[in-house]
Amino acid sequence: MNARKIFHALLITCLIASMIACQPGRAGSGQPDGASPADTVAVDSPTVRKLIDAAIGQTEVTRYYDPAYVKIPYPGGDVPSERGVCTDVVIRAFRKTGVDLQKEVHEDMAKNFSAYPKKWELNRPDTNIDHRRVPNLMTFFKRKGKAVAVTDDAKNYLPGDIVAWDLGGGILHIGVVTNVRADGERLKFVHNIGWGARLEDILFSWKIIGHYRYF
Repeated sequence: MNARKIFHALLITCLIASMIACQPGRAGSGQPDGASPADTVAVDSPTVRKLIDAAIGQTEVTRYYDPAYVKIPYPGGDVPSERGVCTDVVIRAFRKTGVDLQKEVHEDMAKNFSAYPKKWELNRPDTNIDHRRVPNLMTFFKRKGKAVAVTDDAKNYLPGDIVAWDLGGGILHIGVVTNVRADGERLKFVHNIGWGARLEDILFSWKIIGHYRYF
């Protein structure tokens, strides 16, 4: 092989290597950019992988915590993607799997309004806000038979699970379990508690009051 052919071969090899190095994290892998396989837990379910990818993806988009009441379309309505509250993390992740919690919660509340909390002194459902309230999501998941045991054993909280906490003072919180390892048996969550969507180790940071496995 002459020098020109050797040069062309090396050039092609370098170009291919640089293209591979610039590829983003694979869609549906459940593995965020920058995470090695050793940092993550394998997820067999394509739906759960999609849920986790959608949750983690929000950490690059949702920068603000904004609890303002906003009128949104129905179904498929959402507040601007750069802002939201903890429930919006769950809602947006579920939508990527084909489950519209705005629609699902509203339809169940419309038929079973008395089964839902009365904290807000409403006499009928409101498609703008009902699904964005933690107590309503907890009630919906439980009514659909998706509740699983609340324990103090980290290995019982699996990728794709939903966890709700009591922060104290009547303030509730909710987040999505990912497949990214934290410490020991714990996995990290995507949640929004005041600084936008973040991927953090928070499982036992507050009192757990709800544990759900939808898929």
